[in-house]
Amino acid sequence: MERLRGQGSLQEDANFPLYAHPPEHNPVPAAVLVPIVNQPGGLTLMFTQRTAHLHDHAGQISFPGGRVDEGDYDRIATALRETQEETGLSPSRVEIIGQLPEYDIPSGFRVTPVVGWVEPPFDLKPDPFEVADVFEVPLGFFLDPANHQRHSDVKNGRIRYYYSMPYGERNIWGATAGMLHSLYQILTAEPGR
Repeated sequence: MERLRGQGSLQEDANFPLYAHPPEHNPVPAAVLVPIVNQPGGLTLMFTQRTAHLHDHAGQISFPGGRVDEGDYDRIATALRETQEETGLSPSRVEIIGQLPEYDIPSGFRVTPVVGWVEPPFDLKPDPFEVADVFEVPLGFFLDPANHQRHSDVKNGRIRYYYSMPYGERNIWGATAGMLHSLYQILTAEPGR
């Protein structure tokens, strides 16, 4: 996890270009928490499944987070505030260990993924309006490149590239899978690269 405290470099893949906002676009700033949970059986990542009635990204699996509010000091404050609002996880249970590269999504957001270390025990009280479920997946699953699937489709006449990482009956895809791929690249990079 020490690599997350410093700078991680990501390998660009020209054959698999992810979405980036055009220069004239003014993206909405947002932040998510990438919670690494130190469970007795091994490290896990915590996710939320959004409720089906939400306007943005309904039913999707995501990290807890949302748009930056005027009162947020920085993106870390946004990620911690949104995580507490959505899941009930207290910021006092989270040690910030780094950030992943910003991630642009077609719905207009530019998301800063903030990585946090979470030590059990903790109590969760998911917001029933926003969160249908909170669950964890072993970190090791995402460190296996065989679980990183690449896809493309055409939307509004444009080709869109995205990752997916199906886990059991859950399909982790889009921005969340892209952020997981960034985490994988940083954690598995050879020292000095």
